[in-house]
Amino acid sequence: MAWKKFPYPEKAYGYPGAALQKHWPRLHRGDCEPFPDDPRVQEAWRSYHAGDFGKAVEAGLACGLAGYNAANKAAAIYANYLESDDERKCSLLLDVARRCEEQQEETPTDANAWYLHAYALGRYSQSISVVKALAQGLGGKIKHSLTRALELEPRHADAHVALGAYHAEVLDKVGAMVGGLTYGAKKSTGNELLEAALKLNPDSAITRIEYANALVMMFGKAKMKDAERLYQEAADFVAMDAMERLDVEAARAELAD
Repeated sequence: MAWKKFPYPEKAYGYPGAALQKHWPRLHRGDCEPFPDDPRVQEAWRSYHAGDFGKAVEAGLACGLAGYNAANKAAAIYANYLESDDERKCSLLLDVARRCEEQQEETPTDANAWYLHAYALGRYSQSISVVKALAQGLGGKIKHSLTRALELEPRHADAHVALGAYHAEVLDKVGAMVGGLTYGAKKSTGNELLEAALKLNPDSAITRIEYANALVMMFGKAKMKDAERLYQEAADFVAMDAMERLDVEAARAELAD
């Protein structure tokens, strides 16, 4: 299977030797992933941060369950940003969700087994249409997995972002009444979750992008100025790795439109 090349390679995203552990707290402030003891898992994460997503998936899967988070995050980020074939994108995301379900059975206290499950299903839902995904019962699964991730790791900024975005997406697609009664979605809760994410991970471009999108979905034109400011801040960030670079470039592309 051919993997598309990461379009913005930078030597700075390499993190050879001890550099990976040194920069780990900043690189993983969003997902609170613990630094792995196994050098092979470290290597999978190195490939992920450098933007060699195919290699990261392969290396992570070769380590068994210990490497699943690296493989799953690499596959999910690749699918979301770089895969242009819809069928392949959906297939990659469903593979991630399936592996996460395996992890949930085997290592139920791993917060990222729950977070990445929700992330993969969330991006899959956006691919097939959120309304269709809600009809298939995916909304409940996403919400459950994010809630579980936050119970296990309350400082998980990315799970705060995703759950805040979930509230906004549901309200945007089915309205406040159905959204509130059927899915427990509320503007105030969505806003609180996204504010919390920003406090937990202030140097995150994706938090600003998702917050901006959520504000427009929940409040429309009234929050357009705030959304534009958040996008501008995201576009101005200096990325620390491949994923952050893809986020920054996405913000720049949005502003250029």
